[in-house]
Amino acid sequence: MRRHPLLLVAAVLAVIAATAVTMAVAGRNGSATADPFPTGTPTIHTGPQGTVAQFVVKCAYSHSGPNDPIVHPNMTGMSHRHDFFGNRTTDASSTVDSLVGGPTTCNQRLDTAAYWAPSLLDHGEPVTPLGVVAYYRPAPGVDPTTLATIPAGLMMIAGDSMAQGPQPIEDAAWTCGSSSDLQTAPPTCPPDAPLRARMTFADCWDGKHLDAADHRSHVARSIDGRCPRDHPVVIPQLTLSVRYPVSGEGHELSLASGPSYTVHADFFNAWDEHELTSQVDLCLHRGVVCSVASNRAEDEPQHMPT
Repeated sequence: MRRHPLLLVAAVLAVIAATAVTMAVAGRNGSATADPFPTGTPTIHTGPQGTVAQFVVKCAYSHSGPNDPIVHPNMTGMSHRHDFFGNRTTDASSTVDSLVGGPTTCNQRLDTAAYWAPSLLDHGEPVTPLGVVAYYRPAPGVDPTTLATIPAGLMMIAGDSMAQGPQPIEDAAWTCGSSSDLQTAPPTCPPDAPLRARMTFADCWDGKHLDAADHRSHVARSIDGRCPRDHPVVIPQLTLSVRYPVSGEGHELSLASGPSYTVHADFFNAWDEHELTSQVDLCLHRGVVCSVASNRAEDEPQHMPT
């Protein structure tokens, strides 16, 4: 039976309208609304900070140990040595319940999340880091109004401890001070801009799992502001910059995980949920630069809150 042309047109318009409504709702719920299977290279912020909406947390060095509550939970001593920042209680047995509300080295006292990275070695000896700076921003191309709050207990790893060669700088890199000149190996840095390791975490979440068997497949990276269909919830892109008192010549640098190209970092979200949601709403959703990390005295250690 032939349908009247006007009925066909009406049906097509109805489908288009329904699709538009569905995409709008998805956007309000923190979901990607563009190509469900984006291709290309994930993008990160490399220019001067403060050019896009952000909030920033500075955390002093807390402690070190052969522990990793994500990769080796409840297995004290099984991991290579890590340097821990933020939550002072982080160990192999840490859970979101044990971390939330705990003591922190961060200047934002309600950020009780755990951040850690493999220990840097110089001629085989551990280097005590100066601290970390955590940047929370919408990834390039992401509509900041679509961002969802990072869920409590989410675990993520940036970079690859098992890398067999240089990693993409979009994942993990080295630089001097606040420079955007990212390198695959530690550069020789001047005293006023000492060495930093910089790792960028995934910003698309599957909306279901706080971790995965491989500790990676529950999150993904956006490309040109678009998340994959199976990771529809777009969250702030976290960039972690680890600061070291290393400059000049004469260094022989490696990591507790292996060569310098195995650089990586871990994040275990244990923020106060209300405060993190407020930061996302007040800063990122509104497109506001809430704080900028100072570039002064980069060779000085950060003071831990009392």
